[in-house]
Amino acid sequence: MGRFARRSEDGTPGYEDNAALRGFGGYEPADAPRAQPKRIRPKPKPLRWRRAPWFGLVFIALVAGVLNALGVGKSRPASSTPPPQPVVVTPSPRAAVPAVVTGWQSVAAGDGSYAYDVPPGWVPAPATMHGWEKTAAVPGLRLITSAFLGEDFCGKENLGGAGVTTEPLADPGAAARKVVTDLGVSAYSPDNGPLATVTADAGSDVLLMKADGTTAPARIVVAEVVPTETGECAARHALVAAMAFGGTSGTSGVVVAYADSDRAGPSVRDDLVRIVQSYRFVPAANRSTTTPPPTTYR
Repeated sequence: MGRFARRSEDGTPGYEDNAALRGFGGYEPADAPRAQPKRIRPKPKPLRWRRAPWFGLVFIALVAGVLNALGVGKSRPASSTPPPQPVVVTPSPRAAVPAVVTGWQSVAAGDGSYAYDVPPGWVPAPATMHGWEKTAAVPGLRLITSAFLGEDFCGKENLGGAGVTTEPLADPGAAARKVVTDLGVSAYSPDNGPLATVTADAGSDVLLMKADGTTAPARIVVAEVVPTETGECAARHALVAAMAFGGTSGTSGVVVAYADSDRAGPSVRDDLVRIVQSYRFVPAANRSTTTPPPTTYR
């Protein structure tokens, strides 16, 4: 499974149907691509001379150093280089939204326009986009406004995760079914197959809370997955739950949560359903602003 994760500071903006996520039609840039099983970052683009003239100077200096070491150039006394100074990065302010599930914690969009809640053992990562690369065998999927369960389990994997996406389907039931299937296959199959078996239930109708206090129809679908990944850390059974709701542009917004059903605890099914059903649009009066603590890189 070709997993990836990308934080907002990666500077590679993507497009999501944020309008559908907010209940309106049209496309606009995503909040900043944001979800962390051990993932593969996109391959960096090669430097071009016109974009990095300093590289030529460094190359010349290296060549001169080699020549001096061989006794061709003029010898110079070695100079001491001071150790590099740590880099402190201060994240941008983010919206803070209160949880609606008692004892849980919220995971909110960058502007606080929507949010969902996760249990105490989960780690919110709202500025992270995560997912699985599309291959010839698996469909791939990307999720924004992420959260994770059991990060770095077994040294490299996560036990579960959650996030938000969109599907170009007007029918919420069809959109939820497609997302649980795509995630189940992409997350729990080798990149080149064989594919995991995904069995989705009939689904159930629920109501989505809108920012103005009214509700809109939505559909929850839960799927059981029999993975085909092998190895000590691989899941033997998994569950995926998705709730989809319709927008006005023929696109559905979808919130999805998934987990290793053998290792995520006895209440895993109820937890996943509760996570996706807690998704709501948040009125401006219920949003505040917080700035995460700075991170020091040495």
